[in-house]
Amino acid sequence: QVQLVESGGGLVQAGGSLRLSCETSGFTFSNADMSWYRQAPGKERELVAVSASVGGTTSYADSVKGRFTISRDNAKSTVYLQMNSLKPDDTAVYYCNAVLTRSWRYWGQGIQVTVSS
Repeated sequence: QVQLVESGGGLVQAGGSLRLSCETSGFTFSNADMSWYRQAPGKERELVAVSASVGGTTSYADSVKGRFTISRDNAKSTVYLQMNSLKPDDTAVYYCNAVLTRSWRYWGQGIQVTVSS
């Protein structure tokens, strides 16, 4: 049974911080590329951050670079997204994603992040 469960969202003022967590089970977490996506109302879902399974590579969307940090704890099968200096434009539903192969992909249920101005 594959599960990805997000937590840590909520309401925060502009300039504040939140840390999202995605606890997973049912697959070999250390072999998975883990990512965070987000989708704001009326907009397309966009890739926010990636933590690759090989080489410790991370990457970020230009809009969050320098403010967000993705990290992972393979012992806990959990990936995190630390979000600092939050802006109202960061308001969205955030989704955790796991990829093992081109045909093996799973998504979390999504969690709301709201940033007030």
